[in-house]
Amino acid sequence: MRTTDSNESSSEANIRWHLGEGAGIVWDIHLGHLAHQDHVEMSGKEISLIVMYGIDSEGGVILKRKVVWPGLRTIPNDTHASLMEAFGQELMPSMRVGGQPVQEKLFKITFDGILHMASVSDQGVLVRRTVFPTRDKPYALERVQVQNMTEDSVQLEIGRIARVYYRRGTKGVYKVETGHDAPSIMELRAGETLEFKSWICASTLQGSYESLDVLYEERKRREFLKEIGSSLQLETPEPHLNRMFDLAKIRAAESIFRTKCGFMHCPGGGSYYAAVWTNDQAEYAGPFFPFLGEQDAMEASLNAYRLYMPFMGPDFHPIPSSIIAEGVDIWEGAGDRGDAAMYAYGAARFALASGSLQIAEQLWPAIEWCLAYCRRKRNQAGVVASDSDELENRFPSGDANLFTSSLAYGALLSSAHLARAVGKADQAPSLEEEAAELRQAIEAHFGATIEGYETYRYYEGNDILRSWICVPLTMNILDRKEQTIAALFSSRLWVNGGLVTQAGETTYWDRSTLYALRGILYAGEIELGITYLLEYSRNRLLGEHVPYAVEAFPEGNGRHLSAESALYARVIVEGLFGIVPTGLRTFSCSPRMPEHWDTMALRSIRAFDSCFDLVVTRGDEGVLITCVTPEKQEIYLWDQDGPITIHLR
Repeated sequence: MRTTDSNESSSEANIRWHLGEGAGIVWDIHLGHLAHQDHVEMSGKEISLIVMYGIDSEGGVILKRKVVWPGLRTIPNDTHASLMEAFGQELMPSMRVGGQPVQEKLFKITFDGILHMASVSDQGVLVRRTVFPTRDKPYALERVQVQNMTEDSVQLEIGRIARVYYRRGTKGVYKVETGHDAPSIMELRAGETLEFKSWICASTLQGSYESLDVLYEERKRREFLKEIGSSLQLETPEPHLNRMFDLAKIRAAESIFRTKCGFMHCPGGGSYYAAVWTNDQAEYAGPFFPFLGEQDAMEASLNAYRLYMPFMGPDFHPIPSSIIAEGVDIWEGAGDRGDAAMYAYGAARFALASGSLQIAEQLWPAIEWCLAYCRRKRNQAGVVASDSDELENRFPSGDANLFTSSLAYGALLSSAHLARAVGKADQAPSLEEEAAELRQAIEAHFGATIEGYETYRYYEGNDILRSWICVPLTMNILDRKEQTIAALFSSRLWVNGGLVTQAGETTYWDRSTLYALRGILYAGEIELGITYLLEYSRNRLLGEHVPYAVEAFPEGNGRHLSAESALYARVIVEGLFGIVPTGLRTFSCSPRMPEHWDTMALRSIRAFDSCFDLVVTRGDEGVLITCVTPEKQEIYLWDQDGPITIHLR
C-alpha cells in the first residue's frame, strides 16, 4: 500500500486519473492504490470552495472543506481578510443501516468542474456525493444520494449536522450555518434512493437563510460550465491537451466575485480574494479573457484596469502592486515590482483583443502613463529599474531585472498598435523606435554566459540560471533562442516536469513554466515545445495533484490560483497558434503545428469583437490557415516563416 503526498510532482508521476468519456477526469479506485488525498477549488460569485478529498488507508472517504466568502470582510480588512471557515469530516452526517454504522468504501471520483464521489458499504448501500458552489449565492452545496442496492428493505438513520457560528467583521456580525434536510430515520425499500442536500452558508445578521433547490443550483453551475465549454474550443489530435485546456478555461473564468467595486477577478487559493494584482489580473488573465469572451470576466478585467487609474498621478509615484479589500485599500509591501510594465503590457493586449474602441480609448491614458513611468525608470544601461519582481523578493532580482524590461518592451510594441487603433498613429513610430532601443539595451545589459549557456543573467551580478530567462522568447526576442531553450530544459532548471525558479533549488512556480512553454512554441521550437507541454499537461491533469496549473510548491501547497490557468490557456492561444493582437480587428498568426499532426483548430474565438474559427491544416503545398467568420471564409497559405496578418473585417 502506498501513501502519496498530494503535491508530488515528477516526470514519471503516478498517473492516477484518466479522461472521462464526455468531459472532465475520472479516478477509478482499486485495491493497492489507496491512501491519497488532494484538493481542488471551485468558485461562484459570492463564495469559493476548496475541497480536500480522497481515500484513507482503510478505503474510507475523506471529504473536508475550506469555504471563503470574499464579500464578508474580517478585521483587520487586509489582503487575507475574507471570511473563511474550515470544515472537517464532522460535516459528513453519520449514517446507520439497521443500527450499524455505514462504513463507506470509496470506489470512484470524477471531476468536471463539479466534484462527484461514489462509495459503497458492506450493507449494500451506495452513496453518491455531488459537491459544488452556487453560482450567485453564498452557499457551498452537496447533493447526496443514498441507494439501497439490496433486495430487502433497510432502515436508514442519518445524524444531524446543524451548526451555527458567529464571526465579527467590517460589516457587523456574520452568521455561518451548516445543515442538511435529510430525515433522521426512514425505511428504504429495495432499489430505492433517498436524495438530500447539505449546505454551508454565511451572511450578515440582516441576511437570512434561503431554502435552495439543489438541482436548480447544480443546473446553474452546469450551464456556466457549458457556456465556458462552448467558447474557444481547442481541437488537436492530443486528447490530454484538449481536456486540460477545457478545464483551464473553467478555473480561469470562475474565480470572479461580486464586490462593492463590481466584479473582481481574483487569484483565490484560500488567500487572495476581493483584490486585484498587476501580475495576476492585469498581466496574466486580462489578455486572455477577450478570446474566451465571457462577459463577467471581461467586466472584471476592465474593473481591474480601472482600479489602478486613480494612482497614476503627475508625481509618477509607483502604482500599488495590489488593490485589496473590495477596492478600498492597497498593498505595496514589495515596493515597485515592475507593476507599471505589467499593467501596460496586459492592458494594451486586452484593449486590442477586446475589439472595442471605447475600451481602447478608456485605457489609453493609463497605458501612456505606465509607459512614461517605465521611461523614467530607465537606468544608465537603458533597462527598466524596479525594486523587485513578481516574486516579491523571495529570490534576488537586483536593481533591474530581465522580466520588467522584457514586459516593458512588449508593452511598447502592443501600445504602438493600439496608438494606431485609437487615432494616434503619429505616436506609433516613436514607440516602436523606443522598443528597438530597449531591446538593444536588454541584449547589452542582460545578455551573458550563465553556467556555460549563452543566455541571460536575470540581474547584474546574477551567475545562476533562473527560470525567467524564458521571458524574452514570449516577446519575440530570439537573439539567444537556442542556448536559452537549452538552459531551460537542462537538468539545472527542468526538474520533475517543470521549471524550478533558480538552479539548485526545489521551489517551482508554474507561471514561469507556462511562460517558457509559450515562448518556446512561439519561437518556433515546435517538437521540443510540444513534447514538454504534453508532459506538463499530463502530469497536471492526471497525476497526483489535479487538474489545474498551480501557483507554487512548497509555498501555498500547490494552490490552484486562477490566473495560472489563464497562463496555461495562453500557451495554446499565443504559443501553439501564435496569435498576437495587432489592431482592434487584426492579429498576426504563426501557428506551430507539430509534424505528426495533420490539423488543429481553435473554434468560437470571441476576440476582436467577433466570433470566428481558426483552422490549421497541412496541405500538399504547405500549411493552410483558414479563418471562418459569420461573414466569410479566408484561406491563407503560410510559408512557416514570418507571421501572417489576418483582418477579420
